[in-house]
Amino acid sequence: MKIIDGGITAAKGFQASACEAGIKYSGRTDMALIFSETPCESAGTYTSNIVKAAPVIWDRNITDSEKKVHAVVINSGIANACTGKEGLTYCDKTAKACAKELNIPEDSVLVASTGVIGMPIPVDKIAYGLTLLAPGKNSSKENAAAAARAIMTTDTMPKEIAVEFTIGGKTARIGSMCKGSGMIHPNMCTMLSFITTDANISKELLLEALREDVKDTYNMVSVDGDTSTNDSCIILANGEAGNEKITEKGEDYETFAKALRLVNETQAKRMAGDGEGATALFEVVVEGADTKETAVTVAKSVVSSSLVKTAIAGHDANWGRIFCAMGYSGAQFDPEIAELRFESKAGSILIAKNGAGVDFDEEIATKILSEPEVSAIINLHQGEAKATVWGCDLTHEYISINADYRS
Repeated sequence: MKIIDGGITAAKGFQASACEAGIKYSGRTDMALIFSETPCESAGTYTSNIVKAAPVIWDRNITDSEKKVHAVVINSGIANACTGKEGLTYCDKTAKACAKELNIPEDSVLVASTGVIGMPIPVDKIAYGLTLLAPGKNSSKENAAAAARAIMTTDTMPKEIAVEFTIGGKTARIGSMCKGSGMIHPNMCTMLSFITTDANISKELLLEALREDVKDTYNMVSVDGDTSTNDSCIILANGEAGNEKITEKGEDYETFAKALRLVNETQAKRMAGDGEGATALFEVVVEGADTKETAVTVAKSVVSSSLVKTAIAGHDANWGRIFCAMGYSGAQFDPEIAELRFESKAGSILIAKNGAGVDFDEEIATKILSEPEVSAIINLHQGEAKATVWGCDLTHEYISINADYRS
């Protein structure tokens, strides 16, 4: 298994394109298309927010069915969330326009949107965009990169990755592009993640692999404590790698699952590190827990704490804030035997042991916490369970970005 150069078009048979449709932004691309002429099996996981954007409802109706998928149409700038029944009408019109341009069934089109909540989608601009996207699609790395840029909102960088692996004696690939920078919290976040693969795998196992993987990747990311209305993680498999179809768990399934984990974990960490206004990726590892649930609960509480995040922004080894967040997490553990250390490329330093602080060099701690990637390692000394979550620091820039977001 290896990471290769490329993104959403890396898997055989997938094409992409991007265009400037003027949906909200000016002077930048804001629409993207993913396309496979070969019909794809699909699977998706979606937001846990009760308030679900229209595209989430539209896509779930398709990915939860036996329908095959040919295309995904994505727009940035306007989220098509909190738009009432009209929101689904926008999805329907988008699918119809896409089907017409690509000569595919309307119910083989998935739709995704990201941006400002509560604004109506300009369907005329979407339709215009599709007249540019359809003839412009191809399988080039350049088009893949352009599509990844087009779906960005407050992201500071596009996020794409591709991996290559062998299953059933055939070379297979997984490609991905995603966006996410703010309104990000565990149990899916304001993220759109699209994954393509040419592996031949059953719909049932495709869904199982995705759901199991999301638990330990995208659901372990927190930037600001807000769970979005639009979260979607969608995977398409067209089978063009030519391997014998994976219909049961075994060596080929495990290989596929490991490749998927590499893709999703990489993207999850990129989103966390690209949090709005962030200067550092903040990783929290809880080990020595009695159960996985305890480890996850404690880790998420720490990574989501605004006081902890501001301490990371200030490169301040304020360990009391971390123990405080551990304590109100709701998990049961003995704080008198808990241990904390900070780590980064600059080194590792023990900060607290047996529930109390230890003597440590503040200058060394500050140096360790000044790196662009910082980890807090918590050992509860109660068992063997472990969990890792990713977040970022919280800076003044986060307020600036979100105070002016609609303007």
